[in-house]
Amino acid sequence: MHSLVPLVLRALQLLFAIILLGMTGYLVNTTTVNYDGYSYIYRSPSEVAFMLFSSVWTLVPALPYLALGPRFLPASANNKVIHLAVDALTALFWFAGFIALAAWSSSRLAFSGLLSGTFESSSPRPMRKFSSLADLARCSNRLLFTATTVLNGLDFNRNRNSTSAVQTAPETTTV
Repeated sequence: MHSLVPLVLRALQLLFAIILLGMTGYLVNTTTVNYDGYSYIYRSPSEVAFMLFSSVWTLVPALPYLALGPRFLPASANNKVIHLAVDALTALFWFAGFIALAAWSSSRLAFSGLLSGTFESSSPRPMRKFSSLADLARCSNRLLFTATTVLNGLDFNRNRNSTSAVQTAPETTTV
């Protein structure tokens, strides 16, 4: 695998994770405060909170380990199995969050009363467009992490098969 391809993919993952952190933070903010007539109710749907977690997971432990680990960590801490597992787990987080948030944002309950009061008009249309744009960015990040997981899996399989060849013992001659 060419060394430029993973670097470009990791840079795109970082860019999308930063963008999605801001977009998901905005969704958390707009879905959190509700006024029921007596007091403010602070809540955010678990789907939105999970996507916020996925963004933070990507930015804090996953991408620094995946991008900088092979260059700066010793070989014992940079195990290819752990590297593949972190990449696959991050891809799974993005996939699960994408599905959950897409199902939530397509439901009528998400935009009927919860988000309609966050804009000046009573129409939830701007929030639907924003959520659709965020879903598109989440899908892109999910596909990027799936691609790097597949590339890491192929690299792991190729290296595993080449190192697991049966090594013969050196021949000894008796005179």
